[in-house]
Amino acid sequence: MHSIVCIKQVPDSAQIRVHPVTNTIMRQGVPTIINPYDLFALEAALELRDQFGGEVTVLTMGPPSAEESLRKALTFGADRAVLLTDRSFAGSDTLATSYALASAIRKIGKEYGPPDVIFTGKQTIDGDTAQVGPGIARRLGVQQLTYVSTIKALDLKLRTIEAERRCEGGVQVLGSKLPCLVSMLEATNQIRRGAMIDALRAARTTIVKWSAQSAGVDDMANCGLRGSPTVVKRVFAPSARAEKATWVEAAEQPAQALIDAMFKRNPMLETELAQLASSAQARGA
Repeated sequence: MHSIVCIKQVPDSAQIRVHPVTNTIMRQGVPTIINPYDLFALEAALELRDQFGGEVTVLTMGPPSAEESLRKALTFGADRAVLLTDRSFAGSDTLATSYALASAIRKIGKEYGPPDVIFTGKQTIDGDTAQVGPGIARRLGVQQLTYVSTIKALDLKLRTIEAERRCEGGVQVLGSKLPCLVSMLEATNQIRRGAMIDALRAARTTIVKWSAQSAGVDDMANCGLRGSPTVVKRVFAPSARAEKATWVEAAEQPAQALIDAMFKRNPMLETELAQLASSAQARGA
């Protein structure tokens, strides 16, 4: 089987800087890492390869320096790495990013065989939107299984997959036809250390590098800032609240003590709650 894992090189969240004019993340001079959520997706793909055979291709879009993250992925055991890099991709939002990655995945399918499963992490730590994975699935016209915690079963003959995903209020078990896209949750597995032979191979491997044109991107108007309708108006750190929290402690009837303290601190709260209750009662009548 063939799995494609989309990863992203992200700035270390402890040292992120934002451009004062464009409000985009400044990556120059900031230490980078593989997006932590993507490591769980990579391990899930490697586990399927260990079980069923085949190959794992790792794909990322970014500047030439993103090659470092791809080599790191190769040390974990990935078979192939593809870097989609072009100045025209600069400033891409999730819509433009999913367009470019979907184009590259189609090209990978033609060059190295169509993928059975496309893996992504749940989200990235620099954007936190969780939109790129579903966007890729929509553009490729494949089913998507999001927030997956476990791959329960996979049948290559019947071309089916069964996965467990977390949702509000519980857990769902879903089935899908292949190919499909799976976005993995955090803490669902433990990334392997990788063997010495993989580390040596990663150092020698030639990273496949594609520009927008070589990746088969059809419409450049859908890439970069031109293809990004999302506009960040302002980036700021929330100001600290001047009012500090109050500690309420009571040996007996702690709940009543807490309520009394709330009403004492907010004298109008009791009146507002009574008005809301009265309104709700009137609507019910």
